[in-house]
Amino acid sequence: MAGAKEIRSKIKSVKNTQKITRAMEKVAMSKMRKAQERMHAARPYAQKIRRTVGHIAQANPEYKHPFTRVSPPKRVLFIVVSTDRGLCGGLNMNLFRTVVRSVREFRDQGVEADFVVFGNKAATFFKRVGGKVLAQAAHLGDRPHLEQLVGGIKVAADAFRSGEVDRVMLVSNQFVNTMTQKPTVLPLLPLAAHLEQAAADEGPASAAPGLKRGSHPWDYIYEPDPVELLDAVLLRYIESQVYQAVVENAACEQSARMVAMKAASDNAGKIISSLQLAYNKARQASITKELAEIVGGAAAV
Repeated sequence: MAGAKEIRSKIKSVKNTQKITRAMEKVAMSKMRKAQERMHAARPYAQKIRRTVGHIAQANPEYKHPFTRVSPPKRVLFIVVSTDRGLCGGLNMNLFRTVVRSVREFRDQGVEADFVVFGNKAATFFKRVGGKVLAQAAHLGDRPHLEQLVGGIKVAADAFRSGEVDRVMLVSNQFVNTMTQKPTVLPLLPLAAHLEQAAADEGPASAAPGLKRGSHPWDYIYEPDPVELLDAVLLRYIESQVYQAVVENAACEQSARMVAMKAASDNAGKIISSLQLAYNKARQASITKELAEIVGGAAAV
């Protein structure tokens, strides 16, 4: 009966694991709904300021903001948004593969890369594989705030403004639906590349208003002056895009964790069924052996 006892112990262990994964699935489901609400609440502002900046980028040609500077790439900076915790399937690894592939493409052209990372998993990844990390922020929590991100965003903006880097790329997971999260690489600076990519992602209906009104470029009267105003507006714009990526990545995290924990619970159920069958066979074999011994003993008497 030693084999049956061992199997019974394994069944108990797997059942305990299954209870944990089911609880984590329910917690992730609850957090996912709240994360999706925050994601949807942030989208209108991000889209509206993107269109406003699209107007501004085409206006006031006598002053060109540094964020609109376009030059041949010599160094690129990646802002990488990951999760703080694991147990969310391949969400982070798919994101890191996308980063590595994009970095390799730039390096094939002789362009080196720096990094600003948000999320503990990204910080750990670059510490392990190497890479020049200029700034990082971890432990963002389930309700990330912009104050946690402004330091890293300022480092990236200042590096582009000073000419230390010629491209800033935003890498994060895009929420498609509960079952699908897509790692994306979005050009953030210079603004022209970002606005073109954003317009393409949103569709042709949103591309036209961001650039022109009829056949005439947009124009504005600036108060107090375009330099001060554009410095503030365009920095707020960059912050809004990064914040949108962070809250969207949080929704991706909870969705991926819910799916991963459901798969783990289902797999635990299959293992329990298999072990239960093995336990029944072992117990039946033990009973048959005992009966044979009794019958054999009786016959000997």
